[in-house]
Amino acid sequence: MEGIGKTLIFVGLLIILIGLLFTFFEKLPFGLGKLPGDIYIKRDNFVFYFPLATSIIISIVLSLLFILISRFIK
Repeated sequence: MEGIGKTLIFVGLLIILIGLLFTFFEKLPFGLGKLPGDIYIKRDNFVFYFPLATSIIISIVLSLLFILISRFIK
C-alpha cells in the first residue's frame, strides 16, 4: 500500500502544478494548441477546435515521464 500512497501523492502534486501553470499562463508554451495537426473550424455562429496533435504530444511526454518515475519509485 505504500507504493500506491506515494503514487497518489505524486499525481496530486502533478495536478496542482498543472493547475498553477494554467492559472498563471494564459497561452500554452512552445506553440502547443496551434500545431499543424490540430483541427480548427470556424463558421458564422460555430467554432470547433480539437487539439489532436497537441493531445498526442502531451500523451507521449506524460507517458515518458511516468515511465521514468516508475523506475525510480521501485
